[in-house]
Amino acid sequence: MKRIFLRSDIRRHLRLGKKRRKLQKWRMPKGRHNKIRRKRFGYPVQPGIGFSSPRVNTGKINGLLPVLVHNSRDLMKISKNNIVIIARVGAKKKLEIIKKASEMNIPISNLNTGGKNGP
Repeated sequence: MKRIFLRSDIRRHLRLGKKRRKLQKWRMPKGRHNKIRRKRFGYPVQPGIGFSSPRVNTGKINGLLPVLVHNSRDLMKISKNNIVIIARVGAKKKLEIIKKASEMNIPISNLNTGGKNGP
């Protein structure tokens, strides 16, 4: 399970994330007397090298290896343990790639559906 690291005083101020989940981010404590920076007992821990995920899982998106696709021919090279990332292409070519990927049951990671600039 992934460990969650929170900023100091996050429970004190609304602007830092009290009752506002999207503002709850890690920021490195830089204060002179900060107890988290000094790694005092009873205070939240800082992220360190020991908390990293295993090397086997690095670079994966939802457990699948990403592959950059520029055109519909690139989809032929993709196996079942890969996920598609559509490269910077125009709308016409993007629609071709999406149709072909849906026929082959290949997931696409950066497909923005239902937005201003999405197909």
